[in-house]
Amino acid sequence: MTTPVLTSRSSSFIKKYAQHAPRYTSYPTALKFEPVDGDILFDASTSSGADTLSLYVHIPFCKTLCYYCGCNKLVTRHNEKADDYLTYLEKEMLAKHAITGNKKVVALHLGGGSPSFLSDTQQTFLMYLLKKHYTFAADAELSIELDPRNVDKAYLKTLKNLGYTRLSFGLQDTDFNVQQTINRVQSTAHIADLVFEARTLGFKSINLDLIYGLPHQTRDTFKTTIAATKAMQPDRISLFSYAHLPERFAAQRKFSDAILPSAELKAELYNFAVDSFKGIGYEMIGLDHFAKSNDSLAIAKNQGVLHRNFQGYTTRGESDLLGIGVSSISTIGNAFAQNPKELKAYYARVDGNLPTATIGLKLSHDDLIRRDVISALMCNLMLDKTAIAQKHHIDFNSYFAQALSNLAPLERDGLIALNDDNIVVPEHARIYIRAICARFDAYLNSDEVLTRYSKAI
Repeated sequence: MTTPVLTSRSSSFIKKYAQHAPRYTSYPTALKFEPVDGDILFDASTSSGADTLSLYVHIPFCKTLCYYCGCNKLVTRHNEKADDYLTYLEKEMLAKHAITGNKKVVALHLGGGSPSFLSDTQQTFLMYLLKKHYTFAADAELSIELDPRNVDKAYLKTLKNLGYTRLSFGLQDTDFNVQQTINRVQSTAHIADLVFEARTLGFKSINLDLIYGLPHQTRDTFKTTIAATKAMQPDRISLFSYAHLPERFAAQRKFSDAILPSAELKAELYNFAVDSFKGIGYEMIGLDHFAKSNDSLAIAKNQGVLHRNFQGYTTRGESDLLGIGVSSISTIGNAFAQNPKELKAYYARVDGNLPTATIGLKLSHDDLIRRDVISALMCNLMLDKTAIAQKHHIDFNSYFAQALSNLAPLERDGLIALNDDNIVVPEHARIYIRAICARFDAYLNSDEVLTRYSKAI
């Protein structure tokens, strides 16, 4: 039997919950970070119970500007700028040794920008630096995001020889009109060749990124994108909602709101993708990821040990997360910290032998409780009230009396099921999980705050 989809609901129902809400890759979100004095990460590391480390390295450079993008990037065709950047990355690694000590690295992720902006030689040098300054576990997962327009088969071979185990290709959408509007014209056939070559080379996992809600997307064009994705048979699929925030990202002003799909159409595109991927055996992971049943994400979900951090869903939630590079975010113990978002400011902090993080947050007891609640819902669509109560020594119903009251309308609309022991989000309500989690967010107390986030649908 096919699960009822939310498009059978009235348009007024969809609009009711298509509100502004965070993506909850963290709680509190990065928009709550404040200026920090001293070395917030070192202070937090002294009480961190983690004995392993995940590394995130931000490569900010892109050769061209994708108009939809909200990432921190620097558009340039001068490859030599990356040489200087790598020098500063090593300086930061050295400066942060006191924070990480000799903890083994169990995961590495290169994001951006476009990590594939780096040449083969630069990639090799970066891996040399990482292996020089950190000890990697034998089974460490090494992943990298790739812009397929800058990648060929020889580049994939270089990455394989350097030890990368997971690749993520930015497919986004296969329709030429959509691609032209967002300034990202690319060949689907070329991407397919790269996927098949990566599989031949023996990469452990291949991910494809898709975006729904892009300008000019229609039911028919998106069906073609989904069909192309299914044909490539990636191990994982990321299905991201386009976040339209033109007041924050100037490039998004290149196209008008009038050519964006409506909230109703976005919900339909999402549900079509969910039904399509689940129909061929992919398991749904949280809000917007899919994985084959033998993939570590699916295994973690089924074992109840899935986590969520600034890179999305992960199996390494027990590790400290150290961010290296401009704008990168670290999670050490109970503290968040972010490096400067501007390259010059980042270089100045490193040159001045100053702690690179300029903003961050030390989590309060209330933050930790709500983080666990939101993480459980985002990862598992369910939370165990007793487990939260016992872990944090609270009476759940009393502590969250206001949140539970705010959830009552959602329960009447069938988006959640409340009982004495659990809060459960039905499968058909998955698309509204951000709006559901927002009821537990102590920082969302005004329309002014809410509008800083993208719409939940």
